[in-house]
Amino acid sequence: MNNPSEDLHGNAPDSSPVALLIVDMINDLEFPEGPAFLEPSLAAADRIAALKRRAKEAGIPVVYVNDNFGKWRSSFDELLQHCLTDDVRGRPIAERLKPDADEYIVLKPKHSVFFSTTLETLLTYLKTQTLILTGIAADVCIQFSAIDAYMRDLKLIVPADCIASGSAENTQQALTYMQRVLSADTTQSAELDLGKLLVQS
Repeated sequence: MNNPSEDLHGNAPDSSPVALLIVDMINDLEFPEGPAFLEPSLAAADRIAALKRRAKEAGIPVVYVNDNFGKWRSSFDELLQHCLTDDVRGRPIAERLKPDADEYIVLKPKHSVFFSTTLETLLTYLKTQTLILTGIAADVCIQFSAIDAYMRDLKLIVPADCIASGSAENTQQALTYMQRVLSADTTQSAELDLGKLLVQS
């Protein structure tokens, strides 16, 4: 019989040294800067969807960490349905990246994926040491999350084609910072050797 402390009471069957995080991509983009986000976020969504397929084939767990938009009673399912069925700017992104039933969902109240969330506990039980960080916004939630991951001694991979923001300049500045200060690997997603990464982590 497994020790409950080792298997999250049966609720986290996966164990993987690597996890793929998809941050804030289930998003209606109905905010003032939303129009500037749409095109780069769509491009990132296509690359994330392809990376997600490869990750799942390799046995890497997928974790969606999504903003609750300041609504403490928010339901991820309600947010997903809103983005999929209402006439919102972010609908094509949600259509590309809607979660599968076997993927993990974490709601966050602030910029970092770690702040006041269950993510750290989940990663502990998954025995994860390396995060592949994807999503929006590159210069805000992704960068804040990368800093918090770095302070937790997690290895960081931030594929340059899997993050986006309201401008190419902001995205590049964030990538440069994460690479220089946080030792993040910013290799393009198609060039990541996931099998090798699992062995090395």
